[in-house]
Amino acid sequence: MKFKLAAFADEADSKLENQISAMVRNGVEYLEIRGVDGENVSDISAEKAREIHKKLEAYGLAVWSVGSPFGKIGIGDDFVPHLEKFKRNLEIAEILGAEHMRIFSFYVPHENADNYSEEVMSRLEKFQSAAKGSGVILCHENEKGIFGDIANRCAVIHKNFPEIKAVFDPANFIQCGQDTKAAWEILAPYVEYIHIKDALADGSVVPAGKGLGNIPYILENYRGEVLTVEPHLSVFSGFEKLEQGGELHGKYCYPSSGEAFDAAVSALKNLIG
Repeated sequence: MKFKLAAFADEADSKLENQISAMVRNGVEYLEIRGVDGENVSDISAEKAREIHKKLEAYGLAVWSVGSPFGKIGIGDDFVPHLEKFKRNLEIAEILGAEHMRIFSFYVPHENADNYSEEVMSRLEKFQSAAKGSGVILCHENEKGIFGDIANRCAVIHKNFPEIKAVFDPANFIQCGQDTKAAWEILAPYVEYIHIKDALADGSVVPAGKGLGNIPYILENYRGEVLTVEPHLSVFSGFEKLEQGGELHGKYCYPSSGEAFDAAVSALKNLIG
């Protein structure tokens, strides 16, 4: 099957023009927009969103998903302003032409995560209710440290909210001690798309196919069309804000973010032919 490629191009460069250049030279047609020109996508204005859409369109590119930070707050943090910002970003997604928005299920204490299920579901229901009729598909990512960091708890989310699809991130599962084949067997029916990120047992991020992510197996059994490259192969602007723990593997650190981005895309292309 021929896949369509998306990418977190902010890992190539913080500036939109350079993100576009990285996408074009690597044959990546979709952007999973997260950081652009020094701003997180959740903070950009409607005017900025229109500018981004216009510039991407000029190169035949499009936004696949809004790589938002929504749901990436503590379960004890004030949810009201977070929800209001989420609602505003649904409008930004529409301007960008994005049909998907990546979300999370809130940081909870690791030792008793299941105890927070009711509050997590209450908050996700508010996200889903706000998104209803917007044309935006909410996609939950298995991020380490949140309620849905392992497959069984992700499944609870998707069974409660069939409208919320899954973003499957192999490296994040590895960093939680979760076997990715086992996770795939549980979550495959809910997967909307995949983040291509691999890792070693110690959590170190490596190019696709070089870690324990079982990415070839997952791709063989994946029935979707889009793969999002998320390199994490060298320190880039904002990395320390995106991850709780997890180290970059020295063997796969690159002289520049652009070269790390190119290497990540190349590794994926080698797997899919």
